[in-house]
Amino acid sequence: MKVGAGLVALVASLLAMLGFAVWGLAALWRRSPDAHISVHGWIALAIAGFGVLVVGGGLMWLAFYSANKGWDDIDRQP
Repeated sequence: MKVGAGLVALVASLLAMLGFAVWGLAALWRRSPDAHISVHGWIALAIAGFGVLVVGGGLMWLAFYSANKGWDDIDRQP
C-alpha cells in the first residue's frame, strides 16, 4: 500500500485532535475538586471504553459486509 501525503496529513490531524481532546478533558478533570475515582473505577472505565470500541467496530464491519454482499440493495428480489 502506497502512503501518500494526504493520508499522512489525515492521520496526523486526527491524532492531533485526539490529543487535544484528551488534554482538555484531563485539564477539566484536574480542576474539579470532587472528581475522585478508585482503581476499580478506572478498570471499569477502561473495560467500558474497550467494549464501546469493539461494539462500534463490529457494527461498522457488519454494515460494510452487508453492503458489499448486496443485502442492502433495494432491487434485490427474494
